[in-house]
Amino acid sequence: MDRLKERALMTRAVVLGNSGEAQAAPELLALLSSPSAQVRRLAVSALGKLASVADATQVVSALSFRLRDPHPQVRQYAVEALTAYGAAAASALPDLQDIAENTADKEYNRRDAARAVETIKQAKRIALEETQVRCQRCNAIISADEYTRSSRAFQRLYCDKCFNEVYLRRRNYDTQIELNKTIQTDKGHWVQSDGESIIANFPKQHNIEYRYDERLQIIDGYAIRPDFYLPEFDLYAE
Repeated sequence: MDRLKERALMTRAVVLGNSGEAQAAPELLALLSSPSAQVRRLAVSALGKLASVADATQVVSALSFRLRDPHPQVRQYAVEALTAYGAAAASALPDLQDIAENTADKEYNRRDAARAVETIKQAKRIALEETQVRCQRCNAIISADEYTRSSRAFQRLYCDKCFNEVYLRRRNYDTQIELNKTIQTDKGHWVQSDGESIIANFPKQHNIEYRYDERLQIIDGYAIRPDFYLPEFDLYAE
């Protein structure tokens, strides 16, 4: 595929996913057949973002097919997108279980697929009223959709009201952190202090890759946000 066309389709997929409109789904479904793995990956991701508005039956079927995509990252994003559909993605459980048990697949795909299976099964149980789950903030009984939404975003379960309050608080915190980043490192990153600048410059000077202030899932699947993470050594520093 022509590189300029590929870039245009990638951008289009992102725009459609961010639109929040159900009408965007048909075009995204068509993009799943693109010869470009990057276009397919972004189309899959965008469909996951539309989980609350798209026709779940049609989308889940298409996403399930992408679990057999030859590109591992497309499969990875399909797993994540299906998780967003919660109980509505129950038909994808056999395919997700296959990935979870497939030793030939990437470890991260197997791990995420196993987590998706548990999330979807629990959402299904809640939808069928076979079990009750309560908000861990206000103790209200939460719906299957609320369970799916909060379990993907946090390590705690919230009703929609508490989710929005916690999410807003976290967004405001993230904004303040970004405003505090006023010192530029040799690598071009903006950090919060002279001490962080010194730490950041050391791996740069020794050709060691590092990530700064990123959310990472490196401890039993839980998201953490270390100041520095060195993937080559699987080390993080605060």
